[in-house]
Amino acid sequence: MATFAVDKTKNTIRLTAMPKVLQGLTVITVLGLIVTLYLGYFNAGTDIQQGEIQRIFYIHMPTFFGAFTAFGATVLGGMLYLAKRDDKWDRLAVAGVEVGLALALINLITGSIWARPIWNTWWTWDPRLTSAAIMALTYAAYLMLRSGIDNLQTRRRFASVYGILAFSTVILTLVIIRIRPDTIHPVVIGASPQNAQGSFEATRGVVLALLPSLLFYSTIVPITLMWYRIRLENMLDVLEQKKIALLSEG
Repeated sequence: MATFAVDKTKNTIRLTAMPKVLQGLTVITVLGLIVTLYLGYFNAGTDIQQGEIQRIFYIHMPTFFGAFTAFGATVLGGMLYLAKRDDKWDRLAVAGVEVGLALALINLITGSIWARPIWNTWWTWDPRLTSAAIMALTYAAYLMLRSGIDNLQTRRRFASVYGILAFSTVILTLVIIRIRPDTIHPVVIGASPQNAQGSFEATRGVVLALLPSLLFYSTIVPITLMWYRIRLENMLDVLEQKKIALLSEG
């Protein structure tokens, strides 16, 4: 199995073998997806109150924690870039944003699908839903603002600071159902707010399905996707350097 990689000493792009670790992570990701979907959609029992629609939580909840991991990588990448000015940390940061945003959007979409039969609406301005939407928009703005800065070093410095500060929206989304008594969003683990709509009953196989999904989506999935994205960013950096060189020669 092969992919492209960057030879920085010659400023060229060449075809090289994919690292064996990444190959292994890819296989584990595919197998993990199959196993977690089986546990959630075929092995776990049907929820007593919500019926079959409850099964969407085996994707909805884990993808949020996957986004949490990816956005955390953006914070790490941003801090290390500001400290060391090494381009590889900027590539980690932008990979974290793109992977995290994709997982956050899956979380929002699956939540809306769940809300339609349970709350009789696709969307409500519940504190948890609102904070999740703000989080996604904040990281979408990261990508838009980043693309609008032409100077490479300025772009990377600005993106590093922005990515660190943006993590506050992730923390808010994580804790808001614990600190806001007016939320109607149920808490899957622990006691739900008194006015929560769509609370969970004890159902056979829920823990067996939910815990592996949480572990899988919060570790293997974001790490594998970010690694692929970093490799792509390596190529894009070299292409941009070549573009600048050609323009300067012309």
